[in-house]
Amino acid sequence: MPPDSPSDFRASAGARVLVADDEPALVRGLRRQLERGGFAVLEANDAGLLRMQLAQEPEVVLLDLRLGSASGMELLHELRERRPDTEIIVMTGYASIDSAVACMRAGAFDYLEKPFADGRRVLQTVERALERRLLRTRNRELEGELDRRSALERVVAQSASMRRVLQTVRDLAANESNVLIEAESGTGKELVARAIHETSPRRDGPFVPVDCGALPEGMIEGELFGYLRGAFTGAVRDSEGLFGAADGGTLFLDEVGELPLGLQAKLLRAIQQREVRQLGATDARAIDVRLIAATNRDLATEVRGARFRADLFYRLRVVSLALPPLRERPEDVPVLASHFVERAARGTKVIGLEPEALERLIAHRWDGNVRELENTIEAAVALAQGPRITAADLRLSSFDEPRAHLPGDVALSLEAYERACLQEALRRCQGDVRSAAKLLGIGRSTFYRKLGSA
Repeated sequence: MPPDSPSDFRASAGARVLVADDEPALVRGLRRQLERGGFAVLEANDAGLLRMQLAQEPEVVLLDLRLGSASGMELLHELRERRPDTEIIVMTGYASIDSAVACMRAGAFDYLEKPFADGRRVLQTVERALERRLLRTRNRELEGELDRRSALERVVAQSASMRRVLQTVRDLAANESNVLIEAESGTGKELVARAIHETSPRRDGPFVPVDCGALPEGMIEGELFGYLRGAFTGAVRDSEGLFGAADGGTLFLDEVGELPLGLQAKLLRAIQQREVRQLGATDARAIDVRLIAATNRDLATEVRGARFRADLFYRLRVVSLALPPLRERPEDVPVLASHFVERAARGTKVIGLEPEALERLIAHRWDGNVRELENTIEAAVALAQGPRITAADLRLSSFDEPRAHLPGDVALSLEAYERACLQEALRRCQGDVRSAAKLLGIGRSTFYRKLGSA
């Protein structure tokens, strides 16, 4: 059997090996050996052709340290930057300890001296390089799987309805479709949006959340699409905008139903054209952004009422996720409560909940959903007198709080009812307008507008 017989090696069938050397005889010999070992061989006799051959995505490069007039060390650094997953084996007829050390420090897998006395060593080195590349790829996949599990585990739930939601998130892991999350305020829309992003191919890119209802009405366009210095009074510097900040990642548009109709048209154009134009700019720039939108409104009803664009609705709602309110999944209350106690009680004497306290939590209606439960637990931990939270520590009524009601002397006044709702929300949130707006499921600017006109 010849010394370089392929049966002696565990060749990766079809793996691409790029031989970059300007000695034709040596390249022919390497091609013959590598092809007999089961590899697909690419060739380059100068730096320009080497760069072109990188488009073929070789798994291994056999790189001459003196490739024509080009510096092999410079090419080595360039390859490591452009193709970090490609293994590089340096070849040289001018071997020295210093150059070998320099190559290894620059990221080469191994260092071979020409001429090759034993063709077997070349094949064995290529095989070992491929094994390391495969190991790195598998480790990265494992890390990605762990990241996906971590993202999903942050959504604490055990109800069947939430398990279905999480399964949909898993099903979305391989694609980048736009997603519309429809749910009441406080159900964890942003947490689910983050899980979608972190389990997606874009997980290494930015996740940029924006509360559309909290954006100042006259500045929404500039905040989303960016602006140039001097585009308007107060624009003292350039801003890339939220779309620019999310380039390569995910933009989460919370309470997208709060956007005015005029801006909805511009958002639709940005989605369709995959480009945005900053205020004050003449040219648009390309953007690579995946959109996840969320709303506490029934957008289909808003479309029928001409308050939301139908074309934008269908662009955003490629995939739809409905998060059930907490009152419809009481089996999630114990696990959520335990999670929030553990988090809020760090550094305190509190270690858990008394059984009657848990019963009260399960029986409560939770109009503010998971956010209200979290705030209740946090307050209870702060007020608890003993190591376990009691029913009294929760400061919950013995029955569900009544809805805001009309004053007795007002008969069927929608305006009065709305004002009563606004005032009751402010009372429950201790005057915090942002929290009150969230409790009512509207944006802060809408809350101010309604309060002023009610």
